[in-house]
Amino acid sequence: MLPARGAPRPRPFLTRETQRARDDRAPRQKGGVAEKQRRRVSTCPPSRFWGRRPLVARPRAPPLGCHGDRRGRARGGGGHLSGGGGAGPAMSGSKPRLAAAGPGGALSRLRGQRSSGSASPAAAPPLPRAAPPRTEAELLALEAVRPEHVLGLGRVTEHYLCRPEDNIYNIDFTKFKIRDLETGTVLFEIAKPSTLEQEDYECDLGEMDSSAGRFVRYQFTPAFLRLRTVGATVEFTVGDKPVSNFRMIERHYFRDRLLKNFDFDFGFCIPCSRNTCEHIYEFPQLSEDLIHLMIENPYETRSDSFYFVDNKLIMHNKADYAYNGGQ
Repeated sequence: MLPARGAPRPRPFLTRETQRARDDRAPRQKGGVAEKQRRRVSTCPPSRFWGRRPLVARPRAPPLGCHGDRRGRARGGGGHLSGGGGAGPAMSGSKPRLAAAGPGGALSRLRGQRSSGSASPAAAPPLPRAAPPRTEAELLALEAVRPEHVLGLGRVTEHYLCRPEDNIYNIDFTKFKIRDLETGTVLFEIAKPSTLEQEDYECDLGEMDSSAGRFVRYQFTPAFLRLRTVGATVEFTVGDKPVSNFRMIERHYFRDRLLKNFDFDFGFCIPCSRNTCEHIYEFPQLSEDLIHLMIENPYETRSDSFYFVDNKLIMHNKADYAYNGGQ
């Protein structure tokens, strides 16, 4: 179809190569035809030349779990596990991430990270430096015991590394339960008695030992050593002071040989709160020889539980284990 007589002819579209060649031949005068053509070509969108929209670089979205993950993560720990469900809290006056909340608390799970995890090396966090070896005598001489100090212990302690008075935050464990996470079977459960029952119990004992309430003795069946995943639910109350960076390090030994190290971060606890959390212990496969030794030698499997606030030791509990129950 021809254009009407007298109508302006449309300008032919010039490619870059054609325009560049014409510019080389045309005089470079300001405001001339060549200058106007260069401006027109330079302002054309890229789609005029390549037939598609220009590519835009966009930032990569972060992998899932990088933000908003409120679950506590346990650090490091290798070797074999003793099979115990953790030393757990030793409750005064009883016989043997964490979200802080008001009455009733909120349940938070703290998972024990195995040394041979399934995560790729690129995604795994850097391993902490190995703590220098420490002896119990060296730690008893310190004014304040830090996490790096107890991580250097090569055997179970014979004494308590802090006094009951060091618990200035009045952290008090009131309930403790161990269950098999695969079947949901409750293996052990204990609760602190009421105030009246505790007073009667203390009157019967007379003058209580300073270590009372800081030691627990467990007796399980041999089947406990073959469990894969165990959950230890603990309930505790906090006094009128806020608790920041609440951390527990638990070390299991068999005959003075370190079997497993667990490291749990509770996080922050508000004052005058009741809190509930569940420590998740993932057990590795134990050799049959080690299982037989642990069954035949009751209470030679022991553990230390160290509790820190702002990297200072405030509580130290002990436990020992037997796996010959039901025999």
